[in-house]
Amino acid sequence: MVAFDPSLAESDPAIARLIADENRREHDKIRLIASENYASRAVMEATGSVLTNKYSEGYPRKRYYEGQQAIDPLEELAIARLKSLFGATASSPSAAADLHVNVQPYSGSPANLAVYFAFCAPGDTIMGLSLPAGGHLTHGHSVSITGKYFKSVQYGVRRTDHLIDLDEVRDLARQHRPKLLWCGTTAYPRTLDFASFRSIADEVGALLIVDMAHIAGLVCGGAHPSPIGIADVVTSTTHKTFRGPRGGVIFCRKEHAAAIDRAVFPGLQGGPHNHVTAAIAVAANEASRPEFRQYAQATVVNARALARALSERGFGVSTGGTDNHLLLVDVTGKGVTGKPLAQALDRAGIVLNHNAVPFDPRKPFDPSGVRIGAAAVTTRGMGLDVMGRIAEWIDRVTSKPADEDNLARVASEVREECARYPAPGLRVD
Repeated sequence: MVAFDPSLAESDPAIARLIADENRREHDKIRLIASENYASRAVMEATGSVLTNKYSEGYPRKRYYEGQQAIDPLEELAIARLKSLFGATASSPSAAADLHVNVQPYSGSPANLAVYFAFCAPGDTIMGLSLPAGGHLTHGHSVSITGKYFKSVQYGVRRTDHLIDLDEVRDLARQHRPKLLWCGTTAYPRTLDFASFRSIADEVGALLIVDMAHIAGLVCGGAHPSPIGIADVVTSTTHKTFRGPRGGVIFCRKEHAAAIDRAVFPGLQGGPHNHVTAAIAVAANEASRPEFRQYAQATVVNARALARALSERGFGVSTGGTDNHLLLVDVTGKGVTGKPLAQALDRAGIVLNHNAVPFDPRKPFDPSGVRIGAAAVTTRGMGLDVMGRIAEWIDRVTSKPADEDNLARVASEVREECARYPAPGLRVD
């Protein structure tokens, strides 16, 4: 019997059309989702390769399946490239030499769960930044498994400036003596003080865990201080600012390597996704190039410019600006709220997400603000002049969010601008 092997368009035209629609959308719209980016053609080719066919439980040279002649060196190459790339950012040469890397987590949240499984028992005390203050669900939020299986203590930011209150972190750590102290964010626009978190963790005997999912590309690009060599364990996604596939990675000191590896496999997962591992290796190779460093620096420059332009137009920019790729904006002073504004902006060709701001009096489903990220537009090559236009478009939509003619005019201008900046990896006829 001949194998059935048609093209996607022949086999499933409905899915093919939806993929084509998404391809067009990513080309025609200004993408300001802080966790999104454009992966290169090479990254996507690796992700869509025959490696998706292969099962590889275990670790290189220690597999439970045969036929690993290509897979073992592939995973070893991904590990070596990440060790070289992020080891170069370490606090000392000895810290770089002491670095262990696991590239098998399926994404960032499973990577974080592996850390809990490696070091904690149910009921242990953990500390992390609260979700309303810009933290992540997996840092102990009550709706997450991490807030249900562990005693979660959440720290926050100051009312006065919306910056992480390190005095509060220290006081809570002294009071509760956590097993793990998380330093990491998903909606926080300022530089993280890893050294101060290290000092607090040492004082109370906690392990310091840094989640750098949002800033990994900035770290290896020299646009944000590195936690490598400071934290006991560092977790990350491999997309966002890193511009790789949807995957996860864990860095740790060699003394924790066995615990981390056991927690990932067989603790939480079966076989790794080899096609993703290959794409991570490709992304790490791309991130080692001078052009990537330029992109990382430009991302921060663009984010700061966008923050200034929006502030000048009367938007409430949290903390007064940003040090990284994202900013939080309170839009209630403009007479709108986050969700309907985000929906109107989407119709106008500008894609971002509604987001709570610190001490937000509104419900999470329709909060006071929006979150904006500059990584994807920077990847397209957009610069300061376009950031000014983006702020102008956002302001025009905010002034008339229900005026569909106004939204259509903005969308047309956005499409024209996007056509000048082809995005990596897209195929647009």
